[in-house]
Amino acid sequence: MPIRLLLIDDDPIFRLGLRTALEDFSDLKVATQANSGTEALDILMRLQPNTVSVIILEPVSGRSNINPLSGLPLCQRLKGDYPELPVLLLTSQSEPLFLRAAQQFGIEGYCPKGVAIADLVQAIRQLAIGQSDWQRLPDLPPTPINSVRPPSWHHQVRSYGLQQIEESLALVTQELQKPNLSNFDWLFWSGRRRELLAARWLVNQLLPTDVIVVEDSGHSERLPAGVGRSSKPRIEPIPSRAGGRSPALPSRSAIALSPPASLSAKVQSPSPNPQAETVQPATPFELTLSMLQSDLPNLSGVPLEIDILVTEKKRDLLYIVLRKLQEILEELRFSQVTLEQLPPKRSQILLDLWQASITDFFGKYYTLPLGNQNLEIVNVLLGYAVIVQASTLDKIPLVVEFLSQQLFETPLLIDNVSYSARTPEALVQAEMLLQNLIIQVANAVMQPLLNEFADLEAIKQNFYAQHLISSREVARFRNNLSWKYRLAQWIEEPKAIFESRYPLFVLSDAGIKQTSIYAPRRQELEQLQGIPLAVTLAFESRDAIAPRLRSTVAWAGKGVVYILTQVIGRSIGLVVRGVIQGIGNTLQDARFGKNSERGK
Repeated sequence: MPIRLLLIDDDPIFRLGLRTALEDFSDLKVATQANSGTEALDILMRLQPNTVSVIILEPVSGRSNINPLSGLPLCQRLKGDYPELPVLLLTSQSEPLFLRAAQQFGIEGYCPKGVAIADLVQAIRQLAIGQSDWQRLPDLPPTPINSVRPPSWHHQVRSYGLQQIEESLALVTQELQKPNLSNFDWLFWSGRRRELLAARWLVNQLLPTDVIVVEDSGHSERLPAGVGRSSKPRIEPIPSRAGGRSPALPSRSAIALSPPASLSAKVQSPSPNPQAETVQPATPFELTLSMLQSDLPNLSGVPLEIDILVTEKKRDLLYIVLRKLQEILEELRFSQVTLEQLPPKRSQILLDLWQASITDFFGKYYTLPLGNQNLEIVNVLLGYAVIVQASTLDKIPLVVEFLSQQLFETPLLIDNVSYSARTPEALVQAEMLLQNLIIQVANAVMQPLLNEFADLEAIKQNFYAQHLISSREVARFRNNLSWKYRLAQWIEEPKAIFESRYPLFVLSDAGIKQTSIYAPRRQELEQLQGIPLAVTLAFESRDAIAPRLRSTVAWAGKGVVYILTQVIGRSIGLVVRGVIQGIGNTLQDARFGKNSERGK
């Protein structure tokens, strides 16, 4: 049986080269590969046991723009979750203290990038048979890394807590894998899974298996196993493919990213009185960004403008909108906008976000040949501002509430209950509002393009998904969108207003889903006119008549059943009984008469 490998490296070119090089060895097979630590953990969770024999890991993912779980925390997480699965570091990291700490965490082997392929294959084979390989470890400082084993009661408490968490996590994962899961159930179980992952992370941090003492240059530092001293990474922008550009992210608007499924941990710098690490919940921006690594299929059943985009373009557009929104929030803070000024500025904020997203996604000077002239399409698309604002931007719900929660930490009203800005309930609500906001703005970015340049060959080749590239499919796609707007205007929106709810589009690991949240909409209900008002009246009439009609039908049905069974059924039974008795008497009389004649 070949040695099955999992490659973890955020450089796709390096992964391709390594995989090609290993194909020459019949006893080695690359079973799967991952771009980041979190993606690798998700893959391992889905795989059957013994699918992977050895992990080849680049622990330093400086180029990753989606998930920063890397370095020593990733090493500790892999060995904590899969202690029997050997890990070989194939890395450009040559810091002796880093490598010795990784070895202390249980990592079985190390090879520097650039090592001869024969030496790498030898190390892989050595790990596969249960041996370690640290022969290429660089010179270490004279003072080794020591570890202090906690007392036995500490180990028992840690083991019991992790066992309870793992059992609950297995049940939650089983629920999430059920088919036809409703949006509400999916949100509930996803939130529960995040809580359990956060709890497991906290147990590993607060009750480590070892306390590692690193002595270097005359001072020492105590770190719980798995905690590194790297600073929080910032988001690197996803390269835009509209014109080969790589949008720069201003430092003032950089978003700190943390492991998406749990918490972000800030490790304090060493000080005379070292403090325990400060743990803070992952922000809605961090969680939303982590969701953008999926293929983003539309699972809502409602056609969206961004559905026409190829996956990479869709991801780029949503990321750009997310980043531009972060920049606008920073600008609002810098401008010292007050809470009272947010409502009148709402429309302008969304319009600025839409304009900035269009410019950055397509490129300010993106030019298309049209007939005998070259047309800068961004200027044309920005001319749809009034139409887009009325049809899409002004209808995005609870924007002011989200902005005030982000800027001023005001409470959020959820099901008529006020929750503080940093409570789990408020963070979940803010995450849904944020994701709906960026999806709707992304739709608004595509709306004028589909109206003006939908069937241009250059646009189709550069932006559209392959199955939507023909003129017929483009026309069908636009017709579906047109019907969506009509149904929304005449039926769906009045229905949502009447039911006091807002439909939202949210991101998940599986794709884009639709959910809804309660919100009082009495003022909008009173302003309805024409067909929308008739729709609400029809729903109200149905609600008023349906229960009585069902009661009447049920009562009539009971009467029919009574007549059929108690009256007609009994009558038929009596008649049949009389016929049977008559036939019996006739047979007895006939038999008696024959016997009498024989006796004479």
